Amino acid sequence: MNKRVTKAVFPVAGMGTRFLPATKAVPKEIMTLVDRPLIQYAIDEARAAGISEFIFVTSRGKSALEDYFDHAPELEQKLRRDGKDELLETLQTTNMDSGAIAYIRQHKALGLGHAVWCARRLIGDEPFAVILPDDVIAAERPCLAQMVEAHAESGGSMVAAMEVPNEKTSSYGILDVKDDKGDLVSVRGMVEKPKGGDAPSNLAVIGRYILTPEVLKNLDRITPSAGGELQLTDAIAMEIQQGRDVFGYRFRGERFDCGSKAGFLQATVAFGLARPDLRDEFGAFLSEMTNVRKAAE
Repeated sequence: MNKRVTKAVFPVAGMGTRFLPATKAVPKEIMTLVDRPLIQYAIDEARAAGISEFIFVTSRGKSALEDYFDHAPELEQKLRRDGKDELLETLQTTNMDSGAIAYIRQHKALGLGHAVWCARRLIGDEPFAVILPDDVIAAERPCLAQMVEAHAESGGSMVAAMEVPNEKTSSYGILDVKDDKGDLVSVRGMVEKPKGGDAPSNLAVIGRYILTPEVLKNLDRITPSAGGELQLTDAIAMEIQQGRDVFGYRFRGERFDCGSKAGFLQATVAFGLARPDLRDEFGAFLSEMTNVRKAAE
């Protein structure tokens, strides 16, 4: 039986330059999607998948992340005193128990692979998840929970995968498929951002991974790319060369790239319309804006 996945790494050391000037003072992961920061969506997804140990790979200027997950006794007391039980319950979902969360500093921006490698001593000799908070996934059953269930049967390393238009394959890590079994895809190789026409498929890797501890050892062995970064996909591809299984998992859900402004706005609309308390008013506003735009054309 394959080991249960209980640890997750959250690489959150990036500077968020695409969202300047907002990210001059606020970490990108704290930016709110409707009324919850991006990192809360990632944490909630991890919890739903059975994750109990949370490892944040951070950098300078990210202290707001630590504060966000800390208890706020004065605020809790005020909400309790004012009888705002629903808000108090919501606030308490942001609290993390002592010892459940750890923070590791990535002192140099050397890529996603390096960020994951920084957490190696806390991972030990067991499979672990990696969640990129920029990728927010709307799903009836959380994406990582889907993957954990599949991993319990398959073992090996696993990446979340989705089909993208051929003209966009150069923006992703792309899977070279060996055997397509529907939700689960056996992989013979991975290509990071292939040039136009060179992509082996249109199955792209997005920000959810379940990895074996051997991937951490591979990160010690691989050569940095031209930009000096360690590519996580190279370390995963080495698993295949070493005779171990790597799978792509076609998750059921919709992924939003909240690392881009357009993706963040799209997610805001989608999540806003999904909220019963916002749907009618927000939907009416969007319809009115659409009608005004059509009239202007």
